[in-house]
Amino acid sequence: MGPTAPARSEARRSTGYRAVLGCPGFPPLYLATVLARTGGQMQTVVAVLLALRQFHSPELAGLTVLAQLPGIVLSPVTGALLDRHRRIRLIAVDYSAAGGSLALIGGLALGRALAPWSLVLIFTVAGLTGPLSWAGTKSLFPIVVPKRLWDRANALDSASYVVATILGPGLAGVLVAVVGDSQALIANAAVYLLAIGAITSARVPARPPSPAVGLLRDARAGLGYVVRHPTLRGLAIGMSLTAVGWGILTVGLPVLVLHHLHGGAAAVGWLWGLSGATGLLFGLGVGRLGTDGRERLLLNGGIVVVAVGTLVVALASSLLMAAIGMLVIGAGGGPFDVALFSLRQRRTERAWFGRAFAISMSLNYVGTPIGAALGGPLVALSAPLALVLAAAVTLVAWPVVRQLVPAEPRHPRAGALAG
Repeated sequence: MGPTAPARSEARRSTGYRAVLGCPGFPPLYLATVLARTGGQMQTVVAVLLALRQFHSPELAGLTVLAQLPGIVLSPVTGALLDRHRRIRLIAVDYSAAGGSLALIGGLALGRALAPWSLVLIFTVAGLTGPLSWAGTKSLFPIVVPKRLWDRANALDSASYVVATILGPGLAGVLVAVVGDSQALIANAAVYLLAIGAITSARVPARPPSPAVGLLRDARAGLGYVVRHPTLRGLAIGMSLTAVGWGILTVGLPVLVLHHLHGGAAAVGWLWGLSGATGLLFGLGVGRLGTDGRERLLLNGGIVVVAVGTLVVALASSLLMAAIGMLVIGAGGGPFDVALFSLRQRRTERAWFGRAFAISMSLNYVGTPIGAALGGPLVALSAPLALVLAAAVTLVAWPVVRQLVPAEPRHPRAGALAG
């Protein structure tokens, strides 16, 4: 005789989204993550619009995104810090740096004292701490949530990116259109202040003390772990290619809307929001169905769908066609994100979460600032052509992931882990 209806209902509750939200420490951690990612999405849009509207420079818009690169280079050190110290405090440090930099830029802009070089310099300094929160929150999710709920937690994690993509760009576009660039930056800083309040209220399980080894040695060991890890290495190469395409899109979409499709700052925001809404629906659906054993299929399928959507945006002759392209991008991006998060968690040993996630995520993301920097000059020549290139680069990641990410988990040799 099969399980009774109440038993089936209880099983669903114990593995459903409600069970994830009931895990101690998860709600404030998740709220902080949503707020910070919303702030990050706002920052990208406001910074690009500021460069385009005040300095009339797509190249400068690309450089504001490229300013995150030094923080990515330092990710082995920040990852080692995360494995050695309280992650909550380190995440709060990054939120403080992000909010403070935005308030400073907004104040300088209000006083008409902001120069292109100071804009890039402030973003560069603030970006040095970026991996503390990227990897810090990501490494805490599989600690506060039991393994049986990882897919659901990852779907919610992906949804937080999507919610941020819906709220952040839309809010940024409206703020820029209504109150101006400078005031929008100050409002952006306030979002990070709320994130600090949320993250400092989170309570997570204590970790065993770290071994008494040097920080740089710890960082070098983490880098060696990722380089020798077949899955993390393959993801780093493949995801960095998709990120290049995303970086070009970050600069190319606003220029396409403002200069070719005759839309305004608000239109840029709601186009990003459409993509995010679609990603939210598809990502939650995939999380409910589960990804175990299907991660590579979802990754490869997502890459192809995102490339197709980017091509549709590139060829758009109206805001409606651009909206269709962004919807397609969201449909591919939601499942892609859930599969990526789950695969990385399942194939990384818990003791290496901080270092491996900081380095792996930074390598996955490194293409975004590079793509934005390359996209600036390309967009100045032709926004549609730059977006066609973004679609092509994204599609190249498909055979790379198929070949380099193994079907079965393989870990570095035990002797290699000590660095």
